[in-house]
Amino acid sequence: MADRVILTIGTKKGVFVADGAKPRRRFTLRGPFGPGVPVYSTLIDTRGTPRLYASSCNPFFGMKLLRSTDMGNSFKETKSAPAFPEEDGRALANIWSLEAGRGKKDLWCGVEPASLFRSHDGGDSWELVPGISNHDHARKWQPGNGGLCMHTIIRDGNRVHLGISTGGHYLSEDGGETFRPSNQGVGAGFAPDPYPEFGQCVHKIARHDDAPGRLYMQNHGGWADWTGPGGPRPDIGVLRSDDYGHSWRSIAKGLPSDFGFPIVVHPHDADTVYVMPLEPATRSCPGGAPAVWRSESGGESWSRLARGLPKKQTYFTVLRDAMDIDRLKAPALYFGTTTGQLWIGREGGEQWDCLFDSLPPIHNVKVGVV
Repeated sequence: MADRVILTIGTKKGVFVADGAKPRRRFTLRGPFGPGVPVYSTLIDTRGTPRLYASSCNPFFGMKLLRSTDMGNSFKETKSAPAFPEEDGRALANIWSLEAGRGKKDLWCGVEPASLFRSHDGGDSWELVPGISNHDHARKWQPGNGGLCMHTIIRDGNRVHLGISTGGHYLSEDGGETFRPSNQGVGAGFAPDPYPEFGQCVHKIARHDDAPGRLYMQNHGGWADWTGPGGPRPDIGVLRSDDYGHSWRSIAKGLPSDFGFPIVVHPHDADTVYVMPLEPATRSCPGGAPAVWRSESGGESWSRLARGLPKKQTYFTVLRDAMDIDRLKAPALYFGTTTGQLWIGREGGEQWDCLFDSLPPIHNVKVGVV
């Protein structure tokens, strides 16, 4: 029976691991592993014997993947990391996403510049997925402020959903052999065409197994006052699809800002979804008062969760992969900030406490129950 809660925390200075018993009163911190090197993606793989993975992206010495088989007490490099063929002309700049594949040792990896790789042996060897990496659009995508990153990989049977900044949402319905842009209703504030075929700056996508066909998206909002070509684009930042991502509609009404990075779905209720609204200009909490916002109606209405969080003069930034939720009966939310605080929201975010307050800037937070 699973009895431990484990957190992987990817930071600007390596990866940390925290674990605690199911009551979650106290967590023990280990690390950093891969010290001094930025970590933008981690994976807690609970298929069979649990394994932890972390990217380790050194701008001077190249890209590496770290793996732990002892619950994060130690990490070793895998035999190889994703790499473009020499004749491709592209060079790997970062590893943005790691997800479990169908087979016991299958892994999927999204990178910068936006491309997809796959491993069949737990990360020791990698192959390029040509259906998206060599897509006709791939050389037309432009980098967002964080780079040209493939940050979201969602597998749903033969469907594979990808989130690319700035490429948009791409959908495969044949297991990843071919992909097409699927951005109907997804706005782009920075383009003359407010609803282009592709090129949107999608920030994160999430789904729930109990709601087939439904997905939630945090898009790049904050364009309600835009006066350039195409006119204002209000409420384009938080979206929902009910047809497997073929079309999208806004669920941003009621939020203080439609700009943000992460979006997380409750593990036991597909109608409950969480976002972290930020001011678009500063990428920080509206009014200097941080809060997570929750909808229990699939985005039809929203409520503010801030008990225990600072009430003023606090300017958190929470990045796209820096918020997660555990799968216990009364789940807790977790988020990390670029100023090094890791917070826990007990009872689904009703009460917040700071677990660690002086870590390096946090890029990534993942939680598993093992």
